[in-house]
Amino acid sequence: MNNPQLDRDGNLKHLLSIEGLPKRILNQILDTAESFVGVAEREVKKVPLLRGKTVCNLFFENSTRTRTTFEIAAKRLSADVISLNVSTSSQSKGETILDTVDNLIAMHADMFVVRHAQSGAAHLIAKHVPPHIHVVNAGDGRHSHPTQGLLDVFTIRKYKPDLHNLKIAIVGDVLHSRVARSEIHALTTLGVPEVRVIAPKTLLPAQVEKLGVHVFHDMEEGLKDVDVIMMLRLQNERMNGAMLPSSQEYFKTYGLTQEKLKLAKPDAIVMHPGPMNRGVEIDSNVADGKQSVILPQVTYGIAIRMAVMALLAGGSPAQQQGTGGSPTATAGDAS
Repeated sequence: MNNPQLDRDGNLKHLLSIEGLPKRILNQILDTAESFVGVAEREVKKVPLLRGKTVCNLFFENSTRTRTTFEIAAKRLSADVISLNVSTSSQSKGETILDTVDNLIAMHADMFVVRHAQSGAAHLIAKHVPPHIHVVNAGDGRHSHPTQGLLDVFTIRKYKPDLHNLKIAIVGDVLHSRVARSEIHALTTLGVPEVRVIAPKTLLPAQVEKLGVHVFHDMEEGLKDVDVIMMLRLQNERMNGAMLPSSQEYFKTYGLTQEKLKLAKPDAIVMHPGPMNRGVEIDSNVADGKQSVILPQVTYGIAIRMAVMALLAGGSPAQQQGTGGSPTATAGDAS
């Protein structure tokens, strides 16, 4: 079966979902991101890989942080960046998504970064665009948020390099979380032996076990001896009706406190894709504590998005010169 994310040679053409991507591609993105981490520490925080390319951020759903990190990533690759303000665009006047895309194609866009409240929006655009244009899914409905999943795995790999010896717990609103789905697909594809989900039954998808995870409803059992704790945001905006007694009750049972953190391994790291609800999902003492890597997640998000865009539209200097070679050379060779 053809994978719409890969070209005939098996290279990345679009990034729409982690599901279905081979381990080889995931490691290629992670390794390429590693070479971009140091760019942020330079006096001139730019590499030339996307010079002359135009990246259009199509955010039909608000997300200041994700949009900002995509903008920074594209600019550090020297691309021209256009961020469409949907609230004042033709969309609000009745134009369809594909009409908007067609107009931007006519303006010679090279890449679309798409965020939409409806699952499948990025896939729809990827099927519509001509072969030389690339699409990156920046989050669609409950379906997928592949760059967030990749940056979370990248962060884990920075602190826990041997992924094949880890127990990882994902805690909270798995039902509504495209981040959780992307993380689970990434972690299982990369060979993490034990991925746990911890949540009340009302916040877990039906048959979640088929994703290859172990299900827990009790924090004491689920957090025991884990190496990584990934807290999820309660997505109240996606909930239909009352799915929880109260935020106070949720925090009491599933909020991460110092006391509950002691159930994990002493060197366990704490993550959260943000934005955090302090006192609901996580206690401030934990969010700001020494085991928290929440801010490094944000930093690494730029490197991951640079890697994805570079692999899609830039390639390495060696590839540009037709000599092949590893894309990990790109950052070091740039000026």
